[in-house]
Amino acid sequence: MLKSKNIDPFIFIPTAVLFVIAAFVFILGGSGLQAGINQLLAFLSDRTGWLYLGIYIINFIFFIYLAFSHFGKIKLGDTKDKPAFSNFQWGSMVFATAIDASILMLSMTDPLRFLMHPAFNMKPFSAQAYATASVFGQFDWGPMAWLMFASATIAIAYAMYVKKRPIQRLSSAITVLDGKRWWQRGLRSAVDLLVVIGIMGGIGSSVGMEIPVLAKVISATTGIPDNFWLTLGLFAILFVLFALTVFAGLKGGIDKLSSAHIWTALGFLAFVLLVGPTLHLVSGEMHNLVSLGQHFTALSTNILGQHAAFPRSETIFYWGWWLSYMPFTGLFIARISKGRTVRQVVLGMIGYGALGCMSFYAILGGYTLYLQHAGIVNVAAILQSQGQAAAIARIIQTLPFKALVLVFYSVSCFIFLATTISSSAFIVSSFTSKKLVDGQEPSHTNRMFWVCVFMLFSFGIVMVGGFKTVQTICALAGFPLIFVCALLLISIVQMVVTDKRMAEARQHSWHYEVERQAERSFDSVRLAPRRKTLKPGPMTKGI
Repeated sequence: MLKSKNIDPFIFIPTAVLFVIAAFVFILGGSGLQAGINQLLAFLSDRTGWLYLGIYIINFIFFIYLAFSHFGKIKLGDTKDKPAFSNFQWGSMVFATAIDASILMLSMTDPLRFLMHPAFNMKPFSAQAYATASVFGQFDWGPMAWLMFASATIAIAYAMYVKKRPIQRLSSAITVLDGKRWWQRGLRSAVDLLVVIGIMGGIGSSVGMEIPVLAKVISATTGIPDNFWLTLGLFAILFVLFALTVFAGLKGGIDKLSSAHIWTALGFLAFVLLVGPTLHLVSGEMHNLVSLGQHFTALSTNILGQHAAFPRSETIFYWGWWLSYMPFTGLFIARISKGRTVRQVVLGMIGYGALGCMSFYAILGGYTLYLQHAGIVNVAAILQSQGQAAAIARIIQTLPFKALVLVFYSVSCFIFLATTISSSAFIVSSFTSKKLVDGQEPSHTNRMFWVCVFMLFSFGIVMVGGFKTVQTICALAGFPLIFVCALLLISIVQMVVTDKRMAEARQHSWHYEVERQAERSFDSVRLAPRRKTLKPGPMTKGI
């Protein structure tokens, strides 16, 4: 059956078994696993945090240099190739693919967490803590985070459009693993396996975090009790929605959801900005950007002063999460970037991606802090006593037309979730398929299987409960991809430098040929008069 469905058993079977077992461990273990999970997250932050920080710093410096050096002018395609999409269309697709419903939720609650647990030796709820509360979230969703996608994007796009290599899996773009030896084939399979694990862990954690929030919002809207049966019903609805979308494929399913994704996000942000304290939000963001520039080095290196364990662990959580999204997001962005230069892609990620995410923290996070500081709602107390879902529901209830806004917010979250899960399931099914020809999509069996695994694994995370669970799984999912990112950076250098040397050699050869041709032309002109005056003879032959 596996053979008939074009499924690669060497990647498909171990990954599927791993996540099905993990799902049942979570479901059967329930909340009893929380203590162990909290300890694991502390271990990752304390002992391996330097690896997460190191790869992000190297990656950020690498792509800033690449974009602004002469390498930034390299076109991802032939000289005559032009971008297939306008800048706005391209930026919208980049943003919609990489961002799920978590941005609608975390941008509201993250500032409160940093307000209660500030860095730089500030006191909780102090004026300084309020001034920097949104800065941490904007850093964790800002340029350093988005440029993590560039490693996979540039490597894949360069390999596809410049080197003319067929790319179905991320390992095909890692040129340092090229070769037919057993260890090279083994490492390529290992990379693909780690990529699938990373995607599953990151996306599964997203759903596991977002479903409880959706349940609380729907409960606040309709009065339906927020219990196990509501959660189960939401999973059933999402399963049907995901299954229909993934079954339809890229055209007619995922593409339509992506369009709805971006417009619902922009609509919700615009509404909150207009009905909220607009001038306060705009001026607050100006201060945030200045503060972000001042603290950028400290945030990048996690040197945040004493008693800053929470801000440090938050950065490790986010860095693991972005790493887990890196393979499938990079593959998608690469496919829509033909005809663009390296500089355009890198700066586009910062312009559309990073600034787009930062706008959520500027508006939604700024509105939350306004409610807290003005004494309208003690959202921090709700977050601490009742959890993230209750805090978000209470924030939304302060807006005009709260019933309609709650419905719109719920629908937006559903669309965000559907877009992310559908795209992820499609990419994972491609990674676990054997060779696909151009235009061929993975089998329906493969696609639907991963939808089921996504749902089962996410349901297990919900059963364990707690935001710490989500943070730990994200950090774990991203950890092995640190080394995959390093291989991608090395491969980009190898491809670019090799092509540069070949171009220089061709240019040198061309100059040499031009010089030789010029010499022959000069000799023919110089010797022409002699040919007319000399009589043919043995000594003049060849002149």
